[in-house]
Amino acid sequence: MVTSRSEYYISPEEYLEGEKVSQIKHEYIDGQVYAMAGASDAHVTISMNLSMLLRNHLRGSGYRVYMAEMKAQIEVINRYYYPDVMVTCDARDREFEYFKCHPKLIVEVLSDRTEAFDRGKKFADYRHLESLQEYVLISQDIMSVECFRRNEKGRWELYPYEKGEEVHLASVDFWCEIEAIYEDVVLVKENAY
Repeated sequence: MVTSRSEYYISPEEYLEGEKVSQIKHEYIDGQVYAMAGASDAHVTISMNLSMLLRNHLRGSGYRVYMAEMKAQIEVINRYYYPDVMVTCDARDREFEYFKCHPKLIVEVLSDRTEAFDRGKKFADYRHLESLQEYVLISQDIMSVECFRRNEKGRWELYPYEKGEEVHLASVDFWCEIEAIYEDVVLVKENAY
């Protein structure tokens, strides 16, 4: 049986209005909404650590740092995602109270449940954002930060960082020791080896 699009399709406007009153967050993919599960202690701590580091670095610069509750809109493919951390400095984003359209930097903290999607389909979707210069994936199990940076030819290059290294996010001219991102995080898999 084929279900017609109109039977279950939710418009972007209906989605945005629903999110304003929803007790749980949902991501939106071309008319369908998907509930998001809660995050682990490590996930939340990593997101908060990086958000605070970026906020302190960018204070007074015109850049805005958002964590977890702000949606990224990918209008050309009809998507809304909740990145773990997002940075924008585009004046056009000031128009939008509940989502941003022109981020320079997006960060996702990986979990066993979301890693394949974050690395694959979500990254493919985010690449439709012309403003996006870096996409960062952070493991919550081992000390590992992978920064995918768009080069001058528009291709994405990987810059991996591990324990003892300094992380560089060129899109916002940010440097920090990787350990600062993992402050107060218990790395279960790294400690198991």
